[in-house]
Amino acid sequence: MTGSRTILQFSVLASSSSGNCTLVATERTRLLVDSGLSRKETFERLQAAGIDWQSIDAVLITHEHTDHVSSLPAIATKLNEDRIVPVFLSRLTAPAIVWGERVPPIEQFQAGSSFTIGDIDVTSFTIPHDAQDPVGFSFRSEGIKVSIATDLGYLPESIRFHLCGSDVLLLESNHDLEMLKVGPYPWSVKQRVMGRMGHLSNEVACRFIREHLDTTTSTIILGHLSEHNNHPAIVRQCAEQALDGRTLFTRLIIADPRTATESIVY
Repeated sequence: MTGSRTILQFSVLASSSSGNCTLVATERTRLLVDSGLSRKETFERLQAAGIDWQSIDAVLITHEHTDHVSSLPAIATKLNEDRIVPVFLSRLTAPAIVWGERVPPIEQFQAGSSFTIGDIDVTSFTIPHDAQDPVGFSFRSEGIKVSIATDLGYLPESIRFHLCGSDVLLLESNHDLEMLKVGPYPWSVKQRVMGRMGHLSNEVACRFIREHLDTTTSTIILGHLSEHNNHPAIVRQCAEQALDGRTLFTRLIIADPRTATESIVY
């Protein structure tokens, strides 16, 4: 926080294998990233974060999987009742969305491109996941940078580059490998999750913390935890060990599937 003026607010409203939604906001611009919660739950969690849903200026979508877009048609319709609130979709993701009767204003972008919404500069980057055209995002305003990288099978150098300099980072820590191997999923699904177009394991996320997490990152949020193949206590223990190994003083938050994280405000 600088004085009484908010430069940037970052609130993970939900991050799990059952629903994803994040708020990125300044005093002038409010962005919703993904819409995997019900419309009612999304608006209630926005209200709890101090944001009126009617002040949302745009919705950005990382990819078309249900846990990221299940309520997109309902939310976009409601937001566009009295004003224009565009939905930003990568070029190949846009055709994969089923809208129903009403299609909101759509802004298509090339994955990897940058653009500006209000006073927030947005950079998209391609992520390795089994969707049509999946992306992660970085957001900048007045020198503050926050980044979102979930739903990715591994962390290539290109993504690590985009995450550099992030003050706040939401990173996937989806599954514990042993829990996944003995868990209830069919073998074909287990192979998908473990594959290079699947999801990050705790081990890979913690290796990133040990070897590549930027020293400027003041808060790391580990999210998109599997409800069947992971546990917050396991994620926390692994991540704390990784942070201790580097003597970093980065704040660690584990996203809870049932509740929003506290707002990170600069």
